[in-house]
Amino acid sequence: MDVFEAARTVLAVRQYIPRPVPPATARRILDAGRLTGSSMNGQPWHFVLVDSPEALEGLGRVAATGRFISQAGMAIAVAIDKTEYAVSDASRAIQSMILTAWSEGVASNWAGFFHLEQAKSLLGIPEQLDLFAIVAFGYGATPPSRGMKKRKALSAVVHYGRFGNPFAP
Repeated sequence: MDVFEAARTVLAVRQYIPRPVPPATARRILDAGRLTGSSMNGQPWHFVLVDSPEALEGLGRVAATGRFISQAGMAIAVAIDKTEYAVSDASRAIQSMILTAWSEGVASNWAGFFHLEQAKSLLGIPEQLDLFAIVAFGYGATPPSRGMKKRKALSAVVHYGRFGNPFAP
């Protein structure tokens, strides 16, 4: 799948079948995050791969916005250095992982931003890092309706040269 097709069709999935993500696929997803560009090449991220059913269940219990993690085949917790561009850089890495997973037939959903203190403790993430997000990865319980998104029209969000000037492709 080419990159635009992945971006056009990727969906957030909250229900998974109990099927593990193959190790080679997990490695490819993690590598996509690692290879992402970052401000001044700071690479302010640390990835924790979680794939045991017991650990996934525990994360699902403590991540307030990510109960679905307990059903996933794996999750990647993204811890970040406490630096100026870490949130932006880690967001880019997460999107790289999500698109790579989708291109491999693996669905995902991002949980995080708030109330991850218990998850941070469960994962043994040191105090000098923030737990930024936990991304669940797995195989969707229902076949994905690729590309069936409700999005604003391009003309509603794109301006040409100056805000308010219509964009006419």
